[in-house]
Amino acid sequence: MIFLKPFKSTYLLLVLLIIFTLSVAAQKKKNELKIGAERTEIYLPLIKGKNVAIVANQTSVIKNAEKNQLVHTVDSLFSLNINIKKIFSPEHGFRGIADAGELIDDGIDSKTGLSIISLYGNNKKPTASQLEDVDIVLFDIQDVGVRFYTYISTLHLVLEACGALGIPVIILDRPNPNAYYIDGPVLEIEHKSFVGMHKVPVVYGMTIGEYGQMINGEKWLDNQVQCNITIIPNKNYKHKMRYSLPIKPSPNLPNDQSINLYPSLCFFEGTNVSVGRGTEMQFQIYGSPYLNQTEFYFIPKPNEGSKSPLHIDAVCYGENLSSIDSIDKLNLDWLLKAYKENTSETPFFTIFFTKLAGTEKLQQQIEQSFTEKEIRITWKDDLRDFKKIREKYLIYE
Repeated sequence: MIFLKPFKSTYLLLVLLIIFTLSVAAQKKKNELKIGAERTEIYLPLIKGKNVAIVANQTSVIKNAEKNQLVHTVDSLFSLNINIKKIFSPEHGFRGIADAGELIDDGIDSKTGLSIISLYGNNKKPTASQLEDVDIVLFDIQDVGVRFYTYISTLHLVLEACGALGIPVIILDRPNPNAYYIDGPVLEIEHKSFVGMHKVPVVYGMTIGEYGQMINGEKWLDNQVQCNITIIPNKNYKHKMRYSLPIKPSPNLPNDQSINLYPSLCFFEGTNVSVGRGTEMQFQIYGSPYLNQTEFYFIPKPNEGSKSPLHIDAVCYGENLSSIDSIDKLNLDWLLKAYKENTSETPFFTIFFTKLAGTEKLQQQIEQSFTEKEIRITWKDDLRDFKKIREKYLIYE
């Protein structure tokens, strides 16, 4: 009998420990982030029995908890006997391997046999004939929260086409990995292009669902047409959350570091400086044969997503940013530094720079030796005005 009390105490402690562990696990699951595409209980009733088109690419994946693997949204819905009529694919294609700017042909998905219609080939906007057998459109593409990343332009044109035909659109929302700050020059509408369609800053701090609401609400669609939009929101998501993408959103954004640096380094795409296309460190390095020689250099070679990279086979000197801490604002230091060092007899800037910047002012300011601080001051009023517009369409804190 003298061992009874210790035994009871140990048993009680074990029971309490099990209860505590189960409680913590339950709370963790309750607070777990769940993306819109995974919330099938909300949107399956909206599409059952209807002819569905899906705007998707390689990022359109959801977690299969049972198999602990990623499953494509199209494959998941196909297995549930949803009547998918066709797939629309954006820049880089349905499987996400085409070069930036490379025109993409229509095709057939080998896994499901579904027709794939390219929205980066003969037309960027779905035509009435392409939508004539469609009752509802699902939009499920991972954005990175940057104005010149063209998936938001595809969203605009899909909403425009569907709005004109009275076809509702469901946006399966996904977290924005760059949602925790807002920065950069606001686009001037005279410089509107497919790499910048709206009066927003370079980094706008919204999910693609929130952004879709803004496009619609601000009547930015052609002829101020309105589209019937339903957002399937992320669960347990906040803008300040850091989100690591489960799959690269395009061939030249291979990891979290490249996605973080993309808003700052993409300005180089409008100059004679390489951002590492043709290497395995895209948007984590920059360099050129015309910059000061440094210990760090790289030589671009053709690879997936860059068949003919800038400065192919040439030694490019510059900086390796792959190990720096993540940044929470646009960094212009690298651009200003490269401009000052440039020794090329040809112009540093190309005509594409103004499209990326959304304004002629940034190039002019750099050429006139403005400091980063002086440049930022000129963004202040436009950023304040944008934030007031943005506030109306936020779903998350």
